[in-house]
Amino acid sequence: MPLAITDLPHLNAALNAATIALLIAAFVAIRSGDRQRHKRLMLAALVVSAAFLTSYLIYHFNSGLAKFGGEGLIRPAYFTLLILHVIAAIAITPLVPIAVYRALTKDFAGHRRIVRYTWPLWMYVAVSGIAVYVMAIHLFPDPAGPYAMLEQPLLTGSDRG
Repeated sequence: MPLAITDLPHLNAALNAATIALLIAAFVAIRSGDRQRHKRLMLAALVVSAAFLTSYLIYHFNSGLAKFGGEGLIRPAYFTLLILHVIAAIAITPLVPIAVYRALTKDFAGHRRIVRYTWPLWMYVAVSGIAVYVMAIHLFPDPAGPYAMLEQPLLTGSDRG
């Protein structure tokens, strides 16, 4: 059964979760001195992130943005998170290929310098992406949007603040 466009945010969240797991495992591998395992895990994280980006672009080119239905104090909190997520995602886009290039060309000193910023930023983008997904799709979907009928919201109108 093929995926519908409305299935892609769920796939994207799963791909982000896989990226988080791979980034953590790669960090542990390099800290324990296992460069080959680190390399394999980071290349896997790169492939998973590329799959995410492909799915993300297909979703947004075909359906626009998921509408956020939250009201009250949660609304500015959500949009602050979303704005920071987008800024970090834009910033990480050139940093990952630079870090990969430096590692593959064995410029390990340059690689170490850039990944001090790249790895935590990449992790932030993956984690905040899941948070944005949970908030927009599951906790506070737009009542008129395609995700409103998926499940009952976890928070009722009076609980939403």
